[in-house]
Amino acid sequence: MKDCGRKGDSTLCGMPSEIERCNLMEVLILCCRILAKVYRPLSTPEGKLVKIGNALSNFNNMEINKIPPRSGVAFKLLKGHYLKVICPEGEQVSDMVAFNANDLSEKISNGKTMDYEETLRLTTGNFLYSNKSNKMLEIVEDSCGVHDFLLAPCCSETLRIFYDIKTKEPTCHGNLYESLSEYGVDRWEIPTAFNIFMNVEVNEKLKLKVSPPKAELNDYVIFKANMDLIIGLTACSAGASNNYSFKPIDYIILTEFS
Repeated sequence: MKDCGRKGDSTLCGMPSEIERCNLMEVLILCCRILAKVYRPLSTPEGKLVKIGNALSNFNNMEINKIPPRSGVAFKLLKGHYLKVICPEGEQVSDMVAFNANDLSEKISNGKTMDYEETLRLTTGNFLYSNKSNKMLEIVEDSCGVHDFLLAPCCSETLRIFYDIKTKEPTCHGNLYESLSEYGVDRWEIPTAFNIFMNVEVNEKLKLKVSPPKAELNDYVIFKANMDLIIGLTACSAGASNNYSFKPIDYIILTEFS
């Protein structure tokens, strides 16, 4: 190692002094504080996402869309694009169905998905398959981990049989049909939905029980489209599914994720 040549100073060239080390430590601490603020899962005042999961990306013009309680929407999701579904207030289910945008006879299938994924607990790394055995969506990130793919979207008959509600009320099946009809989807072509954040428990006697969702404030799931899709998405209308409190669902369509 080379001597710095300064008399009375034992510091070697290329090695920081004690003062320099202190300054460097202060800089590192400041950087850590800045990064901690940047990596919080927040949106900018303009409503644009600045953080997804554990990664930063450039999501220009990607607005947060809100589905009001007990309603639904439908939209196109192109192959390779991402859909982030968010539970902004916790304990709210979202029914999601998917159709091949170029062939409406191809739609999401719980039976095929369970055949190929061999699990009832679908989460990060699992695929959602179509009735024609094609991969439609991949779950690329999931902060909740508890969803359902057994129960059909609630309809007026569901409300009558389970809740003894005979008056006209919003239902997931009705909301999905109203939204998807714009794309040519018939009412009775709507399949069993992937019920995001829904908590359906199976006991030792194989009996099903709908329990309150485990989704907490701002839990989310990110899906990647494996083909051009028509997506139907709701803020669920069934009381038991949402712990008898109806809340909104947020979603964002992303063109990239890294």
